[in-house]
Amino acid sequence: MSTIMRTLRNLRRVGLKDYGHQMHYIGDTKAGTLIGVDRFGNKYFENMEEELPLRTRWVDYKEHEYDASHIEPGWHAWISYMVDAPPTVDKVIQSGHRTWELPDHRANPTLSRAAFKTYSTTRPKYSAWTPVAAAR
Repeated sequence: MSTIMRTLRNLRRVGLKDYGHQMHYIGDTKAGTLIGVDRFGNKYFENMEEELPLRTRWVDYKEHEYDASHIEPGWHAWISYMVDAPPTVDKVIQSGHRTWELPDHRANPTLSRAAFKTYSTTRPKYSAWTPVAAAR
């Protein structure tokens, strides 16, 4: 939770439109430097001066229905503090495409129509019991 002075200072820094956007989606106001944008349009920010430790990096998702699986692996490592350098600067990530990675990043489809559903071809050992009431 932020103080009133911090909220007003961030309102002046980011502007009224971004202030409303942040309050609607993040629930707090944050002002920082834009570190980079991934190929999906997500924006990554950092503020080392005013934010609490481990809250200095955040992402502004492009889509309104966002999920943590919408972050690419390189940006996920940066935003979760596994690496210090963002993927735009990191030499290992910029070296090229790895053979084990998929060419296109896919979001996690859990709890959607595209989720994985098991299918079994074996007959069940037990059948469901349907109670039969005797006539009175």
